[in-house]
Amino acid sequence: MLCVNTVLFIKALGTLFAIMNPFVNLPVFLSLTGHQSPEERKHSAIRVILFSSIMSLIVFFSGQAILSFFSISMADFRTAGGLVLLTISLGMLGGKGSSSHEGSRAEKNRQEQVDDIAFYPFTFPIVVGPGTITALILFGAQSKSVADYVGSLSALALVLVTLAVVLYLSNVIGKRMSFTLRTIMTRLMGMTLAAISVQMMASGLVVLLPGLAG
Repeated sequence: MLCVNTVLFIKALGTLFAIMNPFVNLPVFLSLTGHQSPEERKHSAIRVILFSSIMSLIVFFSGQAILSFFSISMADFRTAGGLVLLTISLGMLGGKGSSSHEGSRAEKNRQEQVDDIAFYPFTFPIVVGPGTITALILFGAQSKSVADYVGSLSALALVLVTLAVVLYLSNVIGKRMSFTLRTIMTRLMGMTLAAISVQMMASGLVVLLPGLAG
């Protein structure tokens, strides 16, 4: 019988869904593919999921090696990563977004000139941006056993499947998803992500500054 680390699964699911939230990103996808026909939009959705899945798995499995190469400890990365996620969550709560997650003004202007949006800018940096990369590296580092890996990867798979369904059916869902619902979901996910980011920073700071634990 295959075991699953339920705690890690729930934590990874909450974090990844808050950052990669398919319903919050749906209006962006509709905007970027506004010039496409329904069939072309579905094709773009399939490519977005393919790119997002490949990029997420690469980051998840190679993140620890990247940190080791640059001599960055997990405590350092937890603290810095928590700060990145906090800035994204505050942007979600304030309804203004975050340039680290959505791109700077110059990058957004560049996006308007890109015909194929599947990889850039939708996969990166919107779906798999700094926040997602931070979370994937952290959960990859926390996965020590088969149960841990199953828990983390199951959460990632569930979020990607949800994203796939939402983007593929974007024409239908977009017409039925009100602005109020998107706003409420964004604020709720922002609050969830803020709590998770504070927990990450606290865990890192306790190791870097042991006196805080006393």
